[in-house]
Amino acid sequence: MRHRWNVPAGVASAIWLVIVAVPIYFVVVTGFRSQDAYLEQGPLDLPRDPTFDNFLSLWDLGFPTYLLNSLLVTAGTVLLVLMVALPAAYAIVRNPSRTLRATFNVFLLGLAVPAQAVIVPIYLIITRLEMYDSLAAVVLPTAAFALPIAIVVLTSTLRDIPGELYEAMTVDGGTARRIFGQLVLPLARPGLVSVGIFVGLSAWNGFLFPLVLTQSDDQRVLTLGLWNFQSQYGTNVPGLMAAVVLSALPVLALYLFGRRHLLSGLAAGFSK
Repeated sequence: MRHRWNVPAGVASAIWLVIVAVPIYFVVVTGFRSQDAYLEQGPLDLPRDPTFDNFLSLWDLGFPTYLLNSLLVTAGTVLLVLMVALPAAYAIVRNPSRTLRATFNVFLLGLAVPAQAVIVPIYLIITRLEMYDSLAAVVLPTAAFALPIAIVVLTSTLRDIPGELYEAMTVDGGTARRIFGQLVLPLARPGLVSVGIFVGLSAWNGFLFPLVLTQSDDQRVLTLGLWNFQSQYGTNVPGLMAAVVLSALPVLALYLFGRRHLLSGLAAGFSK
């Protein structure tokens, strides 16, 4: 068969590449400009005198604190979700009771509830628990809204494990704890990686819960720390772009590390 070029697809891909690449180029290049150069030069011009002052000034604006808080929130959310979602998915797959099926349907309903619709009740609950203005106040609701998709993905992952393996370990005298530790955990690793990456990205980019449930500067995360570049007289755009570049590097590294597991795990979760 003769090879035929798909010209429309190539043109569409080139247009999409330009749409995606131009904003990224603008963010990176602007981070190496001074404020005066940003006002004088064009938005897509290469910086004439590149400077690292914008990146160095981030440490004076509390960037390390915001970075540490974001890391703690992300790690806490991922750990909490995995600790709850995997046993829940295992119980749903291995126990055919109607109660667990109803529980699974309740978790599916959680996918249809946006966080903006319940932010006021969440705020009241956090204040009643005396957890306001703490990182735990951000971790708990973030993990709660990530549980439905995590349970869906892990349930589909565990259903792909052949039932003969469970029966073989049961015949060999394996207890439920042994089956979970020696069979389920190793075979569910791709699903765990995909869920961890997806939940981590959501927690890292979270804005609503940190905005409503925290107040002091020492509890701010990166998404709120970017506000320090705004004032009543204007915005330090080069400094803001430098902060965006540094805050995006951990997310980019995490995505490049596990994008295959992320895509395959999400595809498996929505295929059933």
